[in-house]
Amino acid sequence: MSLVVVGSMAFDAIETPFGKSNRIVGGAATYIAWSASNFTRPIKQVSVVGGDFPKDELKLLEARGVNLEGVQVKENEKSFFWSGKYHLDMNTRDTLETQLNVLANFEPTVPNDYQDCDFLMLGNLNPHIQLSVIKQIEKRPKLVALDTMNFWMETALGDLEKTLTKIDVLIINDSEARQLSGQFSLVKAAKEILKMGPKYLVIKKGEHGALLFDANEVFFAPALPLEEVFDPTGAGDTFAGGFMGHIARTKDLSFNNMKRAIIVGSAMASFCVEKFGTTRLKEINAGDIESRIQLFKNLVSFDIELD
Repeated sequence: MSLVVVGSMAFDAIETPFGKSNRIVGGAATYIAWSASNFTRPIKQVSVVGGDFPKDELKLLEARGVNLEGVQVKENEKSFFWSGKYHLDMNTRDTLETQLNVLANFEPTVPNDYQDCDFLMLGNLNPHIQLSVIKQIEKRPKLVALDTMNFWMETALGDLEKTLTKIDVLIINDSEARQLSGQFSLVKAAKEILKMGPKYLVIKKGEHGALLFDANEVFFAPALPLEEVFDPTGAGDTFAGGFMGHIARTKDLSFNNMKRAIIVGSAMASFCVEKFGTTRLKEINAGDIESRIQLFKNLVSFDIELD
């Protein structure tokens, strides 16, 4: 029984209206693992890093119950690097620099010890790589979730469409949903995307919350109003980690439980944005998470009587 996480482990350099970081640890799989490990262990990571990736960071993840057997370490190469600058609204950003480095020729290998995978979270990567991991797992997991982005819709749509037929949950933002479906209405977009293969669709709307769709139902969860958003980098991956961590912990694949997973994911993302990188995720404990989830519950709880 395990959650397998696939994605990048990388370096980021970030500038926001609230500050500027130096080169810090990031990457989709890193955020997902830190988030999900609050709810389920072991987490079995599939990724690649260069010899420059801090060994102390790997030890911290191992201490959180993250199995790194599936993480390739290429000592003579550099880790993936991304640099970006956020605008004042914190929803739009400019990419300043991208260095693929070890990701350029990444061919994942799923270790034998990962074959007990019940839950698979495919972080944002080339869909060809995501599909390769799915094919390497001999017994289909109970739930396969995938995150992707507009870049792959523009450059690898064919591979993405093939991969979408193999998954259960697609997690994307609102602009990506519109691009993938060709529909502006998110309700119409959801109907088109669900025809592509996923049974469930999660559409993230940043500070405006998240939507969950299946063929018959829709659920909306608001985002927690925050006084300051310090760094939104990794918030979507942290959301995915909380979502899948809750599903793996409860082993309940019902729509109602996915609604709860949306709230858990949203709560985790609200922590992530409070400091640069994974800093805040390393500080929180179970009590903090429980209190934050209660805030979400209070946010949407009301009684009403109609005469």
